[in-house]
Amino acid sequence: MANDPQVINTLRTKADRIAAHIASMEREIDDARTMLAHVNATIVLFERPDENARHPVLMDINRVFKRGEVVKMCKEALADGPMDTRELALWIIRCKGFDETDRHLKKAVAYRVVQALRLQEKRRGPIQRQGKRGTAVVWGLSQPPAPGLR
Repeated sequence: MANDPQVINTLRTKADRIAAHIASMEREIDDARTMLAHVNATIVLFERPDENARHPVLMDINRVFKRGEVVKMCKEALADGPMDTRELALWIIRCKGFDETDRHLKKAVAYRVVQALRLQEKRRGPIQRQGKRGTAVVWGLSQPPAPGLR
């Protein structure tokens, strides 16, 4: 009875079924963990951060600024003289109290500055390009037209 091939065959079949069931359950657990991570990330995106809390890594840059706030802040910064896009982005980050060392935030704010100031330039607003400094555009306040000239 020690070498009963039928018993050993049945036990091996049962062991294979259990191993397959465990593997299936592990895949389901991995899928559930992935779904949980996505739900938690979505919650972070929709929650409004506390005033004292550090801003989350993933934040909607459009919700950070009010309408026209970027242009207003750029006008304030450019009152002292021309600045390039990177300097303006850093100035805005400092004014808002964000993390100055976050390179992704700097890049996102710089893109937002470029977008807002290009629209100002297109509309012949008070902010115009003054040239380039390396690869960054230098922005400045345009001079008001002389009286009687348009």
